[in-house]
Amino acid sequence: MNRPASLTAVSELALDYARIRAHSLELIQGLSHEDCQLQSMTDASPLKWHLAHTTWFFETFILAALPEPPPVIDQAYKVLFNSYYVGIGERHLRAERGLLSRPTLEEVLHYRQQIDEQMQHLLSSPSQRTKLAALVTLGLQHEQQHQELMLTDLKHHFSCNPLMPAWRTNAPEQCSAIATEPYPYREFTGGLCEIGASDASFSYDNEGPYHRVWLEPFLLGERNVSNADYMAFITDGGYQRPELWLSDGWDWVNQRQARAPLYWLQTADEPWQAFTLAGRQALNLEAPVCHINLYEADAYARWAGARLPTEAEWEHAARTAPDLAGLFGQVWQWTNSAYLPYPGYQPAAGAVGEYNGKFMINQMVLRGSSCATPAGHSRPSYRNFFPPAAQWQFSGLRLARNP
Repeated sequence: MNRPASLTAVSELALDYARIRAHSLELIQGLSHEDCQLQSMTDASPLKWHLAHTTWFFETFILAALPEPPPVIDQAYKVLFNSYYVGIGERHLRAERGLLSRPTLEEVLHYRQQIDEQMQHLLSSPSQRTKLAALVTLGLQHEQQHQELMLTDLKHHFSCNPLMPAWRTNAPEQCSAIATEPYPYREFTGGLCEIGASDASFSYDNEGPYHRVWLEPFLLGERNVSNADYMAFITDGGYQRPELWLSDGWDWVNQRQARAPLYWLQTADEPWQAFTLAGRQALNLEAPVCHINLYEADAYARWAGARLPTEAEWEHAARTAPDLAGLFGQVWQWTNSAYLPYPGYQPAAGAVGEYNGKFMINQMVLRGSSCATPAGHSRPSYRNFFPPAAQWQFSGLRLARNP
């Protein structure tokens, strides 16, 4: 997926477009119209809205910007499916996306079909492919981000139903097996290192510029922390020990009466269970712990006599030791780095520049990718970011220590 947006790559752009757009529809197979309408909290959006918003992106930033744009499908969609692009215009309230029973799912799918036909016609022209390759690639990467959000949001929607419905028969978050031996570390010498996007493959603007950082020697975990590891923290009273928690984290624990990661379930003296994308299951102790927030990750690290890595440490390790287990495809890994611009960062021009830069406040960086991340969407320089209290993503942790 992450090929250069060059003359050698744009010949495959139409195929990439069709494949990625089709995957969004695969994610809703077997779901009802009601399933696609749910909105369980402000941070999570209905699947129907995700399908429409990703289509709105192509209509707004590519088709509408053509010298002779096609007719707008529906003027109301410009407001209903705008997420946070102030430069584009008015936006429907995020917390009320679940109230949009109209347009119907059929109308949204028809909207997708219409825009797909216009886009494929556009991409059939070699000159247009060359001119628009970078922006189309951004739109496809944007859609892949929303494909992951579709799964994280659907899981939260379903978790609010006492019937605990399943999306599929297998639970991807429980599939990865992690050895249960004492937590192993690998040593890195540090020094003057380079991080950030540097080659011609796709990257978001927040991944650059490529720059140098100084790293002191450090140790990084050979694997992600497992459910069994985290269970020991709970058993040792981790959620009742204020000395382990950041001040905001301890407030969060008491406000939420938190006692375990999101989706962990226990009744009476029965073994722990977990709500998964395949419904309620016995908790797989060998799987990586997930659905923990920054506060929980930091408290666990303190309890373990360790710390969270910086994002520069994580990226340097991922580049120089790609054999570390679970860097990608298991859980996003919290770092203790605030989401801030790199030296020399400049957002893209125009409304599309709102994509990343304006969120560089009150958020923390996660690295890697999760079991819900589409194939080909991961890279060492990728910077994911969420508020420190966010749990509904497939987020876990990898420990770091000073030598």
